[in-house]
Amino acid sequence: MARRRRWPGDIVPRSFFHRDAREVGPQLLNKLLASEDGRAGRIVEVEAYVGAIDPAAHTFRGKTRRNAVMFGPPGHMYVYFTYGMHWCCNTVCGDEGEGSGVLIRALEPIDGIERMRAARPRIRKDRELCSGPARLTQAMGITGEQNGIDLVAARDGYTILDDGTPPPDEVPGSARIGIREGTDLLWRWFVAGNVNVSRA
Repeated sequence: MARRRRWPGDIVPRSFFHRDAREVGPQLLNKLLASEDGRAGRIVEVEAYVGAIDPAAHTFRGKTRRNAVMFGPPGHMYVYFTYGMHWCCNTVCGDEGEGSGVLIRALEPIDGIERMRAARPRIRKDRELCSGPARLTQAMGITGEQNGIDLVAARDGYTILDDGTPPPDEVPGSARIGIREGTDLLWRWFVAGNVNVSRA
């Protein structure tokens, strides 16, 4: 990704993702999701989904054609279609074959905001551009074509960067949004007070 140098910092290494998704999730907060066309957003809300122990995970019942990427190497992007109209993106975590990942739920727009507005022309406030998993994929230009790309190799247009901004000191877990099972699992984390966090 030639343009990643627009922002200070380094590509997040594969070892970062090669851990339990419940560890990766809160540590992803304040990292940057960046595109080679100049769009970037700071990750301010995430949810973990943990394979066979998580009834809300797409991978709970095993590997299928749809969720195969989640069973692959960590550090790849899993993109899925939901409600017949929206794309959502995740980072694959844990061991290969585990089927775990972290859903990126919201971004704080940092750069390429004009491109984001063009992608979401009906939005009036910048804080609404990426405040939700479907909104952020639309703003960032992420579709099913990105399913399976390697975020660490950064050859396919997208990566995750660490610009030195640490995650919040205290990130209490909360219930995940929009699920019917696993509602007792507090595997959603967000940057408290950030106006870009989605609304439950």
